[in-house]
Amino acid sequence: MLLEEIKKYAQQVFSDVIGIRQHLHANPELSYKEINTGQYIAKQLSDLGIVHEHGWADNGVVAIIEGKKKSDKVIALRADIDALPITETNDVPYKSKTEGVMHACGHDAHTASLLGTAMILNKVREHFGGTIKMIFQPAEEKLPGGASILIEEGVLENPQPLSIFGQHVHPPLEAGKVGLCPGRYMASADELYMTVKGKGGHGALPQNCVDPLVIVSNIILSLQQIVSRNANPYIPTVLTFGKINSVGGATNVIPDAIKLEGTFRTMDEAWREEAHRKMVHMAEQIADGFGGSCEFEVVKGYPVLHNNEDLTAKAKQYAIEYLGAEQVVDLPPRMTAEDFSYYSQVIPACFYRLGTGNKAKGITSPVHTSTFDIDEKSLSLSTGLMAWMAIRELETS
Repeated sequence: MLLEEIKKYAQQVFSDVIGIRQHLHANPELSYKEINTGQYIAKQLSDLGIVHEHGWADNGVVAIIEGKKKSDKVIALRADIDALPITETNDVPYKSKTEGVMHACGHDAHTASLLGTAMILNKVREHFGGTIKMIFQPAEEKLPGGASILIEEGVLENPQPLSIFGQHVHPPLEAGKVGLCPGRYMASADELYMTVKGKGGHGALPQNCVDPLVIVSNIILSLQQIVSRNANPYIPTVLTFGKINSVGGATNVIPDAIKLEGTFRTMDEAWREEAHRKMVHMAEQIADGFGGSCEFEVVKGYPVLHNNEDLTAKAKQYAIEYLGAEQVVDLPPRMTAEDFSYYSQVIPACFYRLGTGNKAKGITSPVHTSTFDIDEKSLSLSTGLMAWMAIRELETS
């Protein structure tokens, strides 16, 4: 039975997958700088005899595995390969060797898992028909996002996949489980950059100044009304300013200008565009009313990630077949963002979560923290599960 054969191979490659993951974890590279990582992935694929192209968006790799049965169907699988600018504080043998850089979002696990999936698929080619395209994508963590670049370069063409699957580590979920959410799953993410200018001077003589701090305070409070009074309550929306710096200023000095940085996130593309216009207009009008000025730049980031409902329903069933119903959970939407969303805007997509936590072992740290790690037990199922999903989708699509 193919299911049992895939599970058998998943156990056979398990130690290799752990070795790959630990090598990548110890040697992380930042977005758009994954030179050694891309070369390492290409070498692994070459050793397996798997056809691939290295150089997508400079450092990405795209591999192809064709089943031996006759079919012209194509399914894509994706893993991201870049790391984050975080200094690791874990005390583990595979701790990052690069100061200030860490695989704190699990992309090492994603890459190792997809390489393990490639090993399995390569062994069971006689059991399926069609083509499986494996995308090892750089630069997920930094705008404009590697997915957008790869799409522009034609990664979803020649051959053109019918759908795409991606997985992401999820520390809140215990290793051994996976989670899915159909429909709008992850938010768009835009970066906000604002400079509010006034007229500086002595802190004891505010009547001779145009205080940009007062202007900024009013702008921040007023912009929150766009969320609470203009957004549809059924459309999740978040506006957060996380950085404020004065240009000059002291305890007794009113600065000339204030710089702000923030993020705007939502689950609806039409409202996203409308909110951008409202924020800029409101901020400019408030600054003008106080006698100052406001320069407001909205840098559009990743779009809403939409999990195709039909594909996600099928993926859930495939996961139940592979893991059992008790190991497959429903997840709520979340306001974090992912550049996998670009794929979901072009073809049917399913982005699911791989449980990697283990409370008993103390593996509970969230992603993007210096103590993040995974229970590597999760890699014993992630490889076979993705292989099973791809083959089942080729059969049913």
